[in-house]
Amino acid sequence: MERRSGTKAQMRLARISSHMLSSSCPPQGLKMGGLEREPTRAKGAAPGFKVAVLGAAGGIGQPLSLLLKMNPLVSTLHLYDVFNTPGVTADLSHTNTSAVVRGYLGKDQLGPALDGMDLVIIPAGVPRKPGMTRDDLFNINAGIVRTLIEGVAKHCPHAIINIISNPVNSTVPIAAEVLKIAGVYDPKRLFGVTTLDVVRANTFVAEVIGVDPKDVNVPVVGGHAGVTILPILSQVSPKFAFNEKEVEYLTNRIQNGGTEVVEAKAGTGSATLSMAYAAAKFGEACLRALQGETGIIECAYVASEVTEFPFFATKVRLGRNGVEEIFPLGPLNSYEREGLEKMKAELHGSIEKGVNFVHKPKSS
Repeated sequence: MERRSGTKAQMRLARISSHMLSSSCPPQGLKMGGLEREPTRAKGAAPGFKVAVLGAAGGIGQPLSLLLKMNPLVSTLHLYDVFNTPGVTADLSHTNTSAVVRGYLGKDQLGPALDGMDLVIIPAGVPRKPGMTRDDLFNINAGIVRTLIEGVAKHCPHAIINIISNPVNSTVPIAAEVLKIAGVYDPKRLFGVTTLDVVRANTFVAEVIGVDPKDVNVPVVGGHAGVTILPILSQVSPKFAFNEKEVEYLTNRIQNGGTEVVEAKAGTGSATLSMAYAAAKFGEACLRALQGETGIIECAYVASEVTEFPFFATKVRLGRNGVEEIFPLGPLNSYEREGLEKMKAELHGSIEKGVNFVHKPKSS
């Protein structure tokens, strides 16, 4: 009897140590206090999808991971970063939702973090600070995105990819080129997340017309930076006739929403909470589509033939395989047509910059 109860006690302690250590994904067989770690069992996990957040310990990654952990469509949530994932994972794993959370730390654990994922969301990289240009962001974040997408190409090539890392106008073309080189590129499964532009547009328009933001829908097309962000206010729902001053005000505020937050935070960060909300909203739309729900329409920056640009944000219909339909721009007024002309040079340049980055030799 003593021997049997002693064995049971050791098994319980092994399970406890297993859960305590799982946040940093240590190798199986690691011993703690003389007890060999038992593989962690994901008890209570609901049926759903496997989602990875790459850059989970950052300003966007942490609130985004919390929102995903709360989503009933997520059964397994993998958190990856090059710092602090054990702490974030331990913290998040204490929330009593169905999703099982696992943490992965450093480049050696990128593969295990990605194995078998249905959806990969990438907020990794540095945030924008006051005075920092999109070129400054590019110089840091381009290499990060390339490395992460190389991991996706190797370990979960059929996953839906949501890219948040800025500048999105360039990082999505970078991802596309990396996937092409690996021979696994499917343009239907690669998205630049521009939902924050739509969220801002809906919020700011609601303030002007005096309705609930949840009842407003503004298509936002183009790209995801400055002048390339073009709200199509002539197609707003519910219908509203804006005057010239209102159009100018709303367009400028939507285009400069990110700068508004950066300046308000006075050097302490960029848009993290609103971006996490928008990313979770778009991620949920992708999961609902993967589940088979129909009629899901969102704006996203995707490979497109709607305009002369190889990548362009517009309304898309989502399905089990990613993009099922890309909608035309529809009727535009003179102000919006002028906006399309204004973005041409910047958007073309950003796309070309991303493509060229992948094909130049890596610096040693």
